[in-house]
Amino acid sequence: MPHPLRRQLLLGSAASALLLATGCSKSAKPKVNTLPKEATLLCLGDSLTFGFGAAAGAAYPQVLEQLTGHVVKNAGINGDTAEGALARLPDLLQANSPGLVLVSIGGNDFLRKMAPERTRAALTSIVQTAAASAQVVLIAQPQPVLMALVTGSLKDHEIYAEVAGQTHVPLFEGGWSYVLSRPELRSDQVHANAEGYKVFAERLAAWLREKKYVA
Repeated sequence: MPHPLRRQLLLGSAASALLLATGCSKSAKPKVNTLPKEATLLCLGDSLTFGFGAAAGAAYPQVLEQLTGHVVKNAGINGDTAEGALARLPDLLQANSPGLVLVSIGGNDFLRKMAPERTRAALTSIVQTAAASAQVVLIAQPQPVLMALVTGSLKDHEIYAEVAGQTHVPLFEGGWSYVLSRPELRSDQVHANAEGYKVFAERLAAWLREKKYVA
């Protein structure tokens, strides 16, 4: 019997292939239900979600909680990968019963030069697993290109648009690329500072309101 994580990855890959084979349009828009005030938001991610580079309480999930009035759970782990987040997700869903899952993971995969198909499969499985019980938003992370960092022109990695298109979930674009392209918003080359996390949370909260996820 396949290992549980391998089985999840295989199911995600198979589902992606089925979506492509049946000709599902990338333009299909998921139905958005405005969250009731008691609904919890779960932020699944790596060090950018954890808030590395800033003092405790300055991470974007904590700021998002203040901005939206919703309980927001920070499920960010420093150094985590897409496969690691996938392995953690079922327990997090069971423990928190979120109304919305915000997925921001993959940067460490790119830095470690992991095979793109592994990251794509894990992201797809994360989205599908979360979508079985909650609304999902995928958050793009930038392609780690040194020259783009130096010139302040980071761009989202294309893998997020691919996964969002195949799974038909909304994609929050440009948030991390905007913050990490600006030296005054960074604590180092790959992490935000307190002001950077605040700016990211403000832009995300405005987007969530525009899309009618939150009131």
